[in-house]
Amino acid sequence: MSLFLGKIHYWLYNKILKFEAIEKDIVDWSRQEGLPVDEWLKSDYKIYEKPLEGEPLENIINTGNIHGWLQQKISQSELRQADLITKILNKDNNYERNLTDIFIKHGQLSAKDFDGESPDSPEMMYNMLNDIMLEGMPCDRPSTVIKNDDKAFTWETTVCLHKRYWDQVGGNVEMFYKLRGHWVKAFIETLNPNYKYEKIKPYVQSIVEV
Repeated sequence: MSLFLGKIHYWLYNKILKFEAIEKDIVDWSRQEGLPVDEWLKSDYKIYEKPLEGEPLENIINTGNIHGWLQQKISQSELRQADLITKILNKDNNYERNLTDIFIKHGQLSAKDFDGESPDSPEMMYNMLNDIMLEGMPCDRPSTVIKNDDKAFTWETTVCLHKRYWDQVGGNVEMFYKLRGHWVKAFIETLNPNYKYEKIKPYVQSIVEV
């Protein structure tokens, strides 16, 4: 295992931080709503550890096992978010609309990270999406391209990297895909309004020129 950090490690670390930013907003909203989120977090942090909170990567990573450390942090982040969302919805299913608003907000914010860039093809939009969306490790390759032309880029998720986390906390992974679908739609359509995001089937998605 390499003892040196490269661009790919910082790239992946940034994805984890983006994912944790959604968690932070869910926590803040839960407190405002009067939910017992601090009690939940006390339990979660004992099992899944605390969020990274933007600490410089070089100060905290295990350089003797870079791959293993990053995989562990992805797993912990996914488990915390799945557990938090599941507990919120167990309190009241109507909270889904509040969670949706949070995911939409973060999709829009993530698009603004690319201010100044002008994607001019569906494929470029897809590549920008994958530059910022947490979807396992780079070696996981969970998606297969179905169509790629000047008008549309369509892909299918053939390997679900998230179900095991949601199963572990007694949640439903379909809620993850539903909420993330709102995030992706907000990201794509904020990044460039000349494109739209469509979910064709549960695991088949497309970026289409308007």
